[in-house]
Amino acid sequence: MRVISGTAKGRHLKAVPGMGTRPTTDKVKEAIFSMIGPYFDGGIVLDLFAGTGGLGIEALSRGMDRAVFVDMDKKSIDVVRENLAACRLEQEAEVYRNEAERALKVLAKKESENRFALVFLDPPYRMKTADKLMGEMHSLGLLAPEAVVLVEHASDFRYPEAFGPFVCRKLALYGETAVAIYDYQHEDLPQGMES
Repeated sequence: MRVISGTAKGRHLKAVPGMGTRPTTDKVKEAIFSMIGPYFDGGIVLDLFAGTGGLGIEALSRGMDRAVFVDMDKKSIDVVRENLAACRLEQEAEVYRNEAERALKVLAKKESENRFALVFLDPPYRMKTADKLMGEMHSLGLLAPEAVVLVEHASDFRYPEAFGPFVCRKLALYGETAVAIYDYQHEDLPQGMES
């Protein structure tokens, strides 16, 4: 695993020891960023089931200003910190060991500084709660207008195409992995901006 593009291009990322995580392959990562980027003009990214931190680090490398990494596994948190250090991106990152839903509540209390333009949800495939987590982010006011939420899940499972303020822009299948990209359609756009 490596950083594919941007300021940290080519840097190798350490994997989490054991079988508990399933890192996004370079091929899938490349496809993901060609769909949502490939580069960014700032903003904050949330990598909620961070694992190795590969997706959030790639987003930082490609121009996001800041990243928040959350995972409940101590080994993952250690690896995220090591990978950030290897890419010299520690200053742009916050790393928390916490369970996903609890982490969202904590982040919401940190006032409006945490409004995410990009969110990666790559939970263990047995968890099928990404839509619930997205609804929670919406109700907690954690998403920037027009945020993009990317959900990685098992290819034999489908989330709704649209629910609440979220609309699936694209669903791509890569073997056992599916990637769903949701656009957050925030209601209170400024006057004259309605689409």
